[in-house]
Amino acid sequence: MPPVAQFTLTFGLVAIPVRLLAATSSHKIGFRQIHLPDQGRVRYTKVCEIDEHPLMPEDIVRAYEVGKDQLVPITDDELDNLPLPTAKTIEVSGFLDLAAIPGEMYDKPYFLAPQNAAANKPYVLMREALARSGKAAVGKYALRGSENLGMIHAQGDVLVLQRLRWPDEVRSADDAAPAHDIAISDEELAGALSLIDALGDVDMQQMHDEYARAVQQLIEAKMAHEAPPKVRQPEAEEAGVTDLMTALQRATEQARADRGEDAEVHRMAGRGPAKKAARKAPAKKAAAKKGVAKKTAAKKTASAKKTGGGSGRRAG
Repeated sequence: MPPVAQFTLTFGLVAIPVRLLAATSSHKIGFRQIHLPDQGRVRYTKVCEIDEHPLMPEDIVRAYEVGKDQLVPITDDELDNLPLPTAKTIEVSGFLDLAAIPGEMYDKPYFLAPQNAAANKPYVLMREALARSGKAAVGKYALRGSENLGMIHAQGDVLVLQRLRWPDEVRSADDAAPAHDIAISDEELAGALSLIDALGDVDMQQMHDEYARAVQQLIEAKMAHEAPPKVRQPEAEEAGVTDLMTALQRATEQARADRGEDAEVHRMAGRGPAKKAARKAPAKKAAAKKGVAKKTAAKKTASAKKTGGGSGRRAG
């Protein structure tokens, strides 16, 4: 894997030469734009607005627009040689608990790898120190024309550099919260917890991009001049499920059934069908007692008749 960049990771007086490696890849399917009648590719040619000549990539450099018709060219070499300590160095400024870094600050991850054999020991030292402390090192580094904030933490046998968004780039979450206070009952919370328990933990290795797979199947079908795959219709929802507790209970039953577990869910007392069942139970028991009493009385009457009939015949 070719390195994205090379840095010196400074940890106090310890300097660790490291390579920055891409930690992720994309399985997104790329498309090209074409002219449908003749399927010719649509191309975008960069042209100089003054002489109208097409330009090659090596003819193009960055420029900062100071004002109208006033541009300041900036080359890649000039950016690489900026007098900044972060130009070739990741300097650790301090440490934070991993849980103290909000998830919305996380950006792209990278792997840090030792550049040479001499870097192995300080690399492992920093990795073990971070792993045992449960903390992450925070520092800055320059990459691709900008300075970045990064968080370094131990993950297994490697150090991971997680690019972070700057704090002032993260918007306030005040507008995302409900506008009014919402009351949640203990029964509703218990129902939601039961559903979480029934669904269980997620195996991340089983999570796949179904959309990319469907697009690939569509492409293969069209190449083979076959009909495209049919759309899998979701199962129809049962009508009339509007009560939150009922929805939670049914979802929990379904989750347990899908996992092959006992799908019986003990409903909360005083809620919906459970309440009706509790009310009807005494009536059924009373009816059962009445039925037993009637049978007992009927048996006694029949016994009395048999006894009376026998005495009459003997008297006759």
